[in-house]
Amino acid sequence: MSEPFSVRVTVRGYETDALGHLNQSVYLQYAEHARWCALQEAGVGQSELLSKGVGPVVLETTIRYLRELRAGDEVEVTCAFEWAGGKTFRIAQAIRKTDGTVSAEIASVGGLLDLEERRLVADPQGCFRALAGRPELFGL
Repeated sequence: MSEPFSVRVTVRGYETDALGHLNQSVYLQYAEHARWCALQEAGVGQSELLSKGVGPVVLETTIRYLRELRAGDEVEVTCAFEWAGGKTFRIAQAIRKTDGTVSAEIASVGGLLDLEERRLVADPQGCFRALAGRPELFGL
């Protein structure tokens, strides 16, 4: 398997809580940002998805907070798609400081929603493969 997609983010002061730690909800925003960056880098932007009548959905997310982050910290947010067949897929993500320390691990279950039928697409893997200019970024 190739290296997961990653994007750099700098923790901004307004994202921290009263204790000076990155607010717990921002970890989800960083994960979402990395997923959209991976899609965009693969050539699958929102307009391409909408033109095909589909949209990504998150069905479940688990976060393991391991080390605190503070304003000014530089982090790398990774994104690796895992396919097992069926209507859903998994996305494994990590938020890692520049020294390699893992601050959080995020595990999600996602799918592609048919926007007209309001049901999950039967073959999201095939749909991503057909849409992507760089399907390898999805592990395809």
